[in-house]
Amino acid sequence: MRILQGLLILIILGLQLRLWIGPGSLAEMSRLDEAISAQEQENSTLAERNKALLVEVEALKTGTEAIEAKAREDLGLIKEGETFYMIVEPEKPDAQTGINANE
Repeated sequence: MRILQGLLILIILGLQLRLWIGPGSLAEMSRLDEAISAQEQENSTLAERNKALLVEVEALKTGTEAIEAKAREDLGLIKEGETFYMIVEPEKPDAQTGINANE
C-alpha cells in the first residue's frame, strides 16, 4: 500500500511540474497568447497601411492630380506662371556657446 501511495504522489508531482514548468505549461501558453495578440495588432496596423497604399496607387494610376500633388510634395515642382516663395526660419544660437551653427 505504501508503494502505491508513493507512486501516486510521484505521478501527481510529475503532472504538477509539467503543468507549471514543462512544455505546454500555463506560463508558456500565457506567453504565446501575448505573442499572438501582439502579432495580430501588428497585422492590423500593416493591413491599414496596405489599404492606404492601394488607394494612393489607384489615384496615381487613374488621375493626374495625384501625380501633380506627389511631384509638388516630393520634388518641389511648381506650375508655369506660379511664384515660389521659400520661408527660411532664422537659426537659433547654440545654447552652450551662443554662436549660430553657420558661423
